Amino acid sequence: MKVSWQLFIGLALFYVLMTIIYWQVGGESVGIGGMALASALAGMVGFYVWFTQRRIGKILPEDNLTAEIADGAGDLGFYSPHSWWPLPVALSMCALTLSLVIGWWLSLISLGALVISIIGMVTEYEKPVGAASH
Repeated sequence: MKVSWQLFIGLALFYVLMTIIYWQVGGESVGIGGMALASALAGMVGFYVWFTQRRIGKILPEDNLTAEIADGAGDLGFYSPHSWWPLPVALSMCALTLSLVIGWWLSLISLGALVISIIGMVTEYEKPVGAASH
C-alpha cells in the first residue's frame, strides 16, 4: 500500500499544480472548482490509504519486490452474492431528488424510505447476538 498512497498524494499535488496553472491562465470558475475538488478527493484517498497502512503495520505482498503470487493468497473478505437492497436505495434516492421539484411532503416520505433502505442494506448479513445457527 506504500505505492498506493504515494500515487494518490502525487496525483493530488499534480491536480493542485494544474489548478493553479488553470487559474492563472484565466480558466472558468467551474473548472477551477472541479479541479480543486479532484485534488481534494485524491488527497483524501491518499490520506486514507496511508493511515490504513500505518494502522495495519505490516508489509503487504504488493510492496515486496521479491514477492510471489502465492504470497497474496487467502480470504479477501465477504462479498454479497446477491442483494435486492440497492434497488430500494436507488428508488428512494430518486424520489428524494424528484421531491425537490414536486414538494417538501415527498421529501419527508422519501427521506424516511431512504434511511430505512440504507439500514436494511447495511445490516443485511448481520445476525442477532442470541440467534441459534441452523
